[in-house]
Amino acid sequence: MSETLANLYSETRQFPPPEALAADANVKASAYDEAAADRLAFWEQQARRLTWAQEWDEVLDWSNPPFAKWFVGGKLNIAYNCVDRHVEAGHGDKVAIHWEGEPGDTRTITYADLLTSVSQAANALTDLGVTAGDRVAIYLPMIPEAAVAMLACARIGALHSVVFGGFSVDALATRIQDADCKLVITADGGYRRGKPSALKPTVDEAVAQCPSIENVLVVRRTGEDVAWGEKDLWWHETVEQAATEHQAQPFDAEHPLFILYTSGTTGKPKGILHTTGGYLTQVSYTHHAVFDLKPETDVYWCTADVGWVTGHSYIVYGPLSNGATQVMYEGTPDTPHKGRFWEVVDKYKVSILYTAPTLIRTMMKWGDDIPAKYDLSSLRVLGSVGEPINPEAWMWYRENVGRERAPIVDTWWQTETGGIMISPLPGVTAAKPGSAMTALPGITADVVDDDAKSVPDGGGGFLVLRDPWPSMLRTIWGDDQRFKGTYWSRFGAGAGAGDAVTASSGKDWVYFAGDGAKKDDDGSLWLLGRVDDVMLVSGHNISTTEVESALVSHPSVAEAAVVGATDPTTGQAIVAFTIPRGNVDTAGDAGEDLIKELRNHVAKKLGPIAKPRQIMLVPELPKTRSGKIMRRLLKDVAEHRSLGDVTTLQDSAVMDLISTGMQSAKSED
Repeated sequence: MSETLANLYSETRQFPPPEALAADANVKASAYDEAAADRLAFWEQQARRLTWAQEWDEVLDWSNPPFAKWFVGGKLNIAYNCVDRHVEAGHGDKVAIHWEGEPGDTRTITYADLLTSVSQAANALTDLGVTAGDRVAIYLPMIPEAAVAMLACARIGALHSVVFGGFSVDALATRIQDADCKLVITADGGYRRGKPSALKPTVDEAVAQCPSIENVLVVRRTGEDVAWGEKDLWWHETVEQAATEHQAQPFDAEHPLFILYTSGTTGKPKGILHTTGGYLTQVSYTHHAVFDLKPETDVYWCTADVGWVTGHSYIVYGPLSNGATQVMYEGTPDTPHKGRFWEVVDKYKVSILYTAPTLIRTMMKWGDDIPAKYDLSSLRVLGSVGEPINPEAWMWYRENVGRERAPIVDTWWQTETGGIMISPLPGVTAAKPGSAMTALPGITADVVDDDAKSVPDGGGGFLVLRDPWPSMLRTIWGDDQRFKGTYWSRFGAGAGAGDAVTASSGKDWVYFAGDGAKKDDDGSLWLLGRVDDVMLVSGHNISTTEVESALVSHPSVAEAAVVGATDPTTGQAIVAFTIPRGNVDTAGDAGEDLIKELRNHVAKKLGPIAKPRQIMLVPELPKTRSGKIMRRLLKDVAEHRSLGDVTTLQDSAVMDLISTGMQSAKSED
């Protein structure tokens, strides 16, 4: 960015915590003062929420930045902390997972059941020659065996590499090859949109390219016929026949726990490496603090997939370490009908719901009448994750799902950060619609300009982290240099980072992972998406997020995506793809009038500089299976180029719909 981000959107609405929740909150305002007074002592206190086999000698070793070591010398076992200790404390009969399959089949798994399954899986993996330090690929649908497999790996010190069950043969093969995995755990398939979706054929093709794989463990889920090879073993014939007793051994706090691949804008995916003690400390604490979890009474549901970091941190490790009862759901939110999510909330009396803005905006598009049909009175805390949430979606979530009772925690974090970094605290923060508000206690976040100077309140720039945090990534698997170059080379001591860079002080190292942000006049933080998505219009850096928020604040709009397209006059011009709400007439002149109205609406909200050159009314937006909008493809359309790769789209026909069915307004200015 040639200048700091333009700060165009302002929000004055604020919602203080409900009094009863604030009075009984797990974490009070004093936590900020405690952490500010002694950050390392604060994290040491949070680490003591866990059970350690051996105490640490040093909280943080930052002598070789950017390579951190937390709780040096400490030893613990993650699976023991997530399962055994709850059973030993007399909570074996407590439900750990209410599992709901897409076809309607269910399983109720107690902590005692989970201990048996994890012990059996640990024994089976050991029998197959998997030892501490080996890598295991997991390619499963959202079934309980996914959590069991992850915990079993953690129990024996093997690293898991979970690959989202919608990824292609090539994506799976490259991840197996990069980590040199020894074993794959998969299923015959899962259920998606009302029918079986096969997984085993993808694994077979991938394994054919991966000589390191010795065995493939297959869970029988759909019962579909599958090809069978000499490396293949059924889960029910191996794991479920294994011994039910297994003694968890402690591992060093810095023992590697998992590799999770995140796609870069260029080059091969980055294998983000997380370790044991610091990671569990932060995800356990943040789950307890941000969601105000009361394990005795709450039913928690995170709607993510275990293939993403949200599933690792806030389905498996965070909730289970806290003894939570949670819902795990296999399918899609509109199968067999558009009320399925609210049906699940109603059925299990979910009290804490953590989901993505994409899903919230989709529900908005479907209509207010759908959630209104269900009893959602059990909900007491709502969460948002995955991307910035626009204020109107936030308000819809509050009004139609939380029924104006439940506070919303809008969380910012990344695969790389491991755990939540910026979020309101539900018993402390007077939240603003669309703002992640402030860094959590113990986290040092800042918004800086090109020279790494903090921007004043009301300014925008780059979101950075100035101090190490417990759940931070330790490196990119097999590529320390790429780790330095990707995250530490923009600002501070690592600027222009190469191997020759040395820092006299760890304080000089600044982490930057590519997101823009702004501070409002009160200093609250607003995430503006990837800096890559910032548009330079007539010398002004404008965030796509702000323009999208302005569009969605119009009552006729359900969802919007904005891209910058090359323009001979302004350098870049704003092009918007907009989905009207279901009841809006867009035929003929009505569509043209709506486009004109929307352009003027944006100009009124954000100023003339942000007025889109072009608005296209579309029936859908191109999204990956994880719900991310693929702006790259929209940019191709806006600039009249042939489309790039569409294989990762949830529905590749969407691009045909956009290309053929869109209405476009000509620029009036």
